[in-house]
Amino acid sequence: MRTLLLIITAFLLTVIPIHSQGSAGAAAKYEYRFLIDMPTAGILDKGNVGITNDILPFGVLITRLEVGVFDNISFGISYGGSNIIGTGSPKWYKWPGVNFRARIINETTVLPAITLGFDSQGKGEYFSEPGRYAIKSPGFFIAGSKNFELMGYLSFHGLINYSLEHNDGDGFLNLIGGVEKTLGPNFSILGEYDFGFNDNSSDFFGKGTGYLNAAVKWSVGNGFTIGLELRDILQNKKWAPNAADRGITMEFIQSIF
Repeated sequence: MRTLLLIITAFLLTVIPIHSQGSAGAAAKYEYRFLIDMPTAGILDKGNVGITNDILPFGVLITRLEVGVFDNISFGISYGGSNIIGTGSPKWYKWPGVNFRARIINETTVLPAITLGFDSQGKGEYFSEPGRYAIKSPGFFIAGSKNFELMGYLSFHGLINYSLEHNDGDGFLNLIGGVEKTLGPNFSILGEYDFGFNDNSSDFFGKGTGYLNAAVKWSVGNGFTIGLELRDILQNKKWAPNAADRGITMEFIQSIF
């Protein structure tokens, strides 16, 4: 699986022609499928392929491959591990992640876009006991997104999700909210707040204050977007030093038709 993902990534980055704008800023050609950790109602158009790499603390590297297979339907796979970047032996995740999303309502002047989906890919280190990622996977979710013109665009996002990672005894429904504001044609600032209702009863993980994340994203051009992230600003996690995390995300999207 690791070898397959690396081969696919290398192929797409080297042989597919590059010509499109990225997903950040008022001139973005593509929709966000995630703000930072939060899935949105965005979806890849039919025939588009997206590759995303998340680089996170503790040497975590996660590669995600997504394909728009039909109108308003996409699926993908992902894989990664911790200590990939650094020294010592990598700690690969136990299973690859899978994701699927279907948009059931397209955005109108009045209505937000609504998407149903499933995503089994969490982030950060994977703890075999109790069998969960540091940041739980979304699991089953319903996401809504609405855009407004305001000196570019102002976008609001909401999510209800149920993660299948509940061996820690915390299996509640969860809520996440987020916002994006474009800054000119190529830049956006983003923020999201994960209430962490499914991650606040453990002696080891969340403290109960929720996860507040922020990011700046830049459409470099040619279908390529880079994001700089500041994660867990409220220092909710118990298992790591009391400081916010820094992360980098790199996204490449291209039509294969």
